[in-house]
Amino acid sequence: MTIQTTTHLNFRGDARAALDFYQSVFGGHTVINTYADFGMPKELPGADHVVFGLVASDNGFRVMGYDVPGEPGGTIVGGTSTRRENGTTVTDQASFVSVNADSLDEAQGYWDKLADGGSTVVEPLAASAWSAGFGMLTDRFGVTWSVGVTAAA
Repeated sequence: MTIQTTTHLNFRGDARAALDFYQSVFGGHTVINTYADFGMPKELPGADHVVFGLVASDNGFRVMGYDVPGEPGGTIVGGTSTRRENGTTVTDQASFVSVNADSLDEAQGYWDKLADGGSTVVEPLAASAWSAGFGMLTDRFGVTWSVGVTAAA
C-alpha cells in the first residue's frame, strides 16, 4: 500500500497565475478547471476562477491550488508574514511548502526561479548544520518555501 500527500494551496483570485508559475519552476503539466467548467454561469463574477488546479511533474513535484470563493485579495489564504527574528523563524502561516533536491545546484535552480518576481528572502540559501543547502523565501503569491538539499544517508 502506498500513500501520496500533495500540498493544496488556497488563493483569492490568482490560483491560475500561481500554478502556471510553479509549473515554470518545477516543470511537468498543469490541470486547471474553473467554476464555470463545473456549471457556474459564466457571467457570474468568479466563474473563471480555479476550482481545481494541479501541477504534477515526473520528478515527483505536485501541488494543488484553488481560488476560495468570495472577495479577491490576490494572496494566499492564511497568514502573510514569515521572517527571522533573533535567530528563529517567526510566522503566522499555518504551513510552508518544503522542496528538497539531490544537489545544491538543483536546489539553487529552484530557489532562483521561486525568487523571481518579488519574493522575500526569509533565510538565504546556504549550507546549514543539517544540509549542504537550506533557505526559506516567500514567493510573490505569499507562499513560503523551504528549499534544501536532501541530507546524505
